[in-house]
Amino acid sequence: MDENNSTQEINQEISISEDELSPIEEVRLTVPNTDDMSLPVWTFRMWFLGLLSCILLSFLNQFFSYRKEPLVVTQITVLVATLPVGQFMASVLPKTKFGIPGFGSRKFSLNPGPFNIKEHVLISIFANAGSAFGNGSAYAVMIVDIIKAFYHKKISFLAGWLLIITTQVLGYGWAGLLRKYVVEPSHMWWPNTLVQISLFRTLHEEEEVEDKYNKKRISRAKFFIIALTCSFCWYVFPGYLFQTLQSISWICWAFPNSVRAHQIGSGLKGLGLGAFTLDWTTVASYLSSPLVSPFFAIANIMVGYVVIIYVVMPVSYWGLDVFGARKFPIFSADLFTGSGQPYNVSLIVNDLFELDQVEYVKQGRVHLSTFFAITYGFGFATIASTLTHVALFHGREIYDRFRASVKGKDDIHTRLMKNYKDIPSWWFYLLLAVTITVSLALCIFLKKQIQLPYWGLLFAAFLAFSFTLPVSVITATTNQTPGLNIITEYIMGVIYPGRPIANVSFKTYGYMSMSQAISFLSDFKLGHYMKIPPRSMFLVQFIGTMLAGTVNMSVAWLLLNTVDNICQDENNTWTCPNDNVFFDASVIWGLVGPKRIFGSQGEYPSLNWFFLGGILGPFLVWFFHKLFPKQKWIPYINLPVLLGATAIMPPATPLNYTSWIVVGTVFNFFVFRYRKKWWQRYNYVLSAALDGGVAFMAVLLYFSLGVENKALHWWGSSPDIDTEHCNLATCPTAKGVWIEGSGCPIF
Repeated sequence: MDENNSTQEINQEISISEDELSPIEEVRLTVPNTDDMSLPVWTFRMWFLGLLSCILLSFLNQFFSYRKEPLVVTQITVLVATLPVGQFMASVLPKTKFGIPGFGSRKFSLNPGPFNIKEHVLISIFANAGSAFGNGSAYAVMIVDIIKAFYHKKISFLAGWLLIITTQVLGYGWAGLLRKYVVEPSHMWWPNTLVQISLFRTLHEEEEVEDKYNKKRISRAKFFIIALTCSFCWYVFPGYLFQTLQSISWICWAFPNSVRAHQIGSGLKGLGLGAFTLDWTTVASYLSSPLVSPFFAIANIMVGYVVIIYVVMPVSYWGLDVFGARKFPIFSADLFTGSGQPYNVSLIVNDLFELDQVEYVKQGRVHLSTFFAITYGFGFATIASTLTHVALFHGREIYDRFRASVKGKDDIHTRLMKNYKDIPSWWFYLLLAVTITVSLALCIFLKKQIQLPYWGLLFAAFLAFSFTLPVSVITATTNQTPGLNIITEYIMGVIYPGRPIANVSFKTYGYMSMSQAISFLSDFKLGHYMKIPPRSMFLVQFIGTMLAGTVNMSVAWLLLNTVDNICQDENNTWTCPNDNVFFDASVIWGLVGPKRIFGSQGEYPSLNWFFLGGILGPFLVWFFHKLFPKQKWIPYINLPVLLGATAIMPPATPLNYTSWIVVGTVFNFFVFRYRKKWWQRYNYVLSAALDGGVAFMAVLLYFSLGVENKALHWWGSSPDIDTEHCNLATCPTAKGVWIEGSGCPIF
């Protein structure tokens, strides 16, 4: 930065008036009130590392999504890992300037100066697209998965690719239309972005290698390399040589012939009491890295998890035998007949890919394990409680801030961003029009493959747009994002039953396009705080989304066509846990329909009362808060978080939760409280290194050994770990119920 720019920046800082400061204290403490416009963003380093990060993360996350323990390599991993690489490129690339035809007299350089924070932000936006904005991979890929691997029907690569791209990009259109309302206003502060900004500033501030006692400390870059190497080397044991380390259930070993002991102790098929793991993928599979989650979130999830798993489930299963619980496994996402036998879904799907009602009557009603059924009940309650909780505890705050955002004066961040060219509105209108047109063409000309009628697409788009503004306002002010996936499934299942792919396609266009819009808006706010030129943000987000979706589809297509018995019981490595649950949901909500399961014709109409319980629950908490205002702990009872604590179980297992809670508590409570300097310096770096080391070793193991099916054969290397020493955990305990070939005793 030259002297003139330095002077300009200082003058900007001095000229800030009091009413231009952000009204949010957390923002004032975290986000700098200055901008250095001389920092280059369109650099070779940014494009090279950004595109590479996007491709690598989309490949790894899609690849790992099919594994027994999926691993989501997050944006944080790339954020930390690319810093030393960017600095290395800045030290070795030539600084020679050259011209490009068509750009007049403008000169370019592969190395325009030190690796800067704005380049780093754009690289992280590329990476966020590669991790499907925290979801791991594009949601619509699971539609392709269940069509090919579960229903054994056909879908073309083109149809799958268009489905993925349109569902991802549609949300971008909503985000562009609403950006003025939920990004620029200062009261729309998006709390989750402050964590990333803190990390960016920590990584880019000048690092001191000596403390006040003149003791040398290891640099973050060196610590990252050491931790990455250790993680890489260690994963060869739980990943290949000694796979029993993935799940160790000592209760099962102590009581090898007890069904109840196995149900209690199994980490993967039971309640996981006392089970533990030495495998990072098990720890971070579903809830992301526990090192990144703040302790208050861990504590809320811990309370909800303990109540549901260790209070509600034992009472429901062994005490009250709710929904005939003992006829089914204690923990399962599978579908069953009324006699406890596995439900043969293929028999009730006709040649038109619709419900064969005659065969459905012959085989009988679909039954769920009690845990799976109760999970849906808590999902209903979570949705309902989110609305009333936000209205009661944050309603006034949201209203005041939204009103202030419309009438309020621009803060310093909005003022500084006006120095850059804004994104023309017609860019978003054109993108939205093209996306809806392509989506309609997909529904009309390839309807046989995705089943969704054109009116279903338009209805889904209407729902998504209707909910995007209120939900984004809630997220921007409270950091809570209500989940609407069950509602969209329910609605389409009622009005268009018997068509499973139409249901999941409707859910993806309706719910996921809204979710994508909120992710885009969050990234826009990050760019707003970090003073990234808006047009640069637009192009990076759009290109990253298109590229990531293409890589996701390509990896999925490759694995679905090359891995034998992928997602089937015969394959113990490629079990596709997320796809299994997605498939069951397509049967429940789409093929059979909610009327036959949760209506008067089904087994579970009582679960609809959870909606009422969810609505009334926050009123009870609010009433006690008003009755006992001096009890400061009462407002911390967050029912949406508590009720939704186990929302991703299944496919997540108790072992995933217990290990995540333990590791998160150690680092984000004890280490944070008693070794805060270490935590501040190395915590996020360690998280990134653990994710990266495991990811690289797992891919290496697959391509060097897995492709050729070179497996070890001894008790410690069994790929079906939990069933080796907890083989009775899946047994029913009702009298006279027996599963052929299961090895279970008859009670």
